[in-house]
Amino acid sequence: MTIWAIVPAAGVGSRMAAGNPHNLPKQYRPLGEKTVLSHTLGKLLAVPDVVSVTVAIGAEDGYWQSIPESTHSRVHTVIGGTERMFSVLNALQALKAERDDWVLVHDAVRPCVLVSDIERLIAHLKDHPVGGLLGCAVDNTIKQIGAQGEVVKTVDRDSLCNALTPQMFRFGVLQAALQRASELGLPVTDEASAVELAGLQPQLVLGDKSNIKITHEGDLALAELLLSSGAE
Repeated sequence: MTIWAIVPAAGVGSRMAAGNPHNLPKQYRPLGEKTVLSHTLGKLLAVPDVVSVTVAIGAEDGYWQSIPESTHSRVHTVIGGTERMFSVLNALQALKAERDDWVLVHDAVRPCVLVSDIERLIAHLKDHPVGGLLGCAVDNTIKQIGAQGEVVKTVDRDSLCNALTPQMFRFGVLQAALQRASELGLPVTDEASAVELAGLQPQLVLGDKSNIKITHEGDLALAELLLSSGAE
């Protein structure tokens, strides 16, 4: 079983502009003694079954060479696209992968993912024909709102979950699904949504809720706390 990893990291993180005096993309923000991206890559590189990690960076990325992982023997780069799916497609095209190989796609700004969760995802999906993703239950009451912010109804959360990453799919399945979505202009927010739009059903594997995405300034403090707990 051959497993490749892809990390789309070409974004600029505009939602974290406030409190960011150096205007650093969020994947390069300091998190303890490392950057967010360094933590993220470290988690993927800690999985022995991962052959390589391909990072899709911006064409004018001036920060990549400053992190230690930029010279790691299992880490490679491609130029990312204007959207996530184009970055992933560029990375897929650079892989010397077979159709039935596995590809893990992980957010650059999810540094708190547990290595044990990545390994459990692999173990659960290794014989699956399509693939799947990590996810966790929705705990809060969910409200659907109208155009003026008024509550329309309370949504039943029993059948809902939060989608996490990594998301793991067969190379051929993922490439075909993303290419189709690109050609048809379909809305794709993650790899699983592209696979769903292709008529396939990804498998959900429960993951730890500590696998947060760094989106807002306050998330950095929470991530540092989670990482300091030492959970793997």
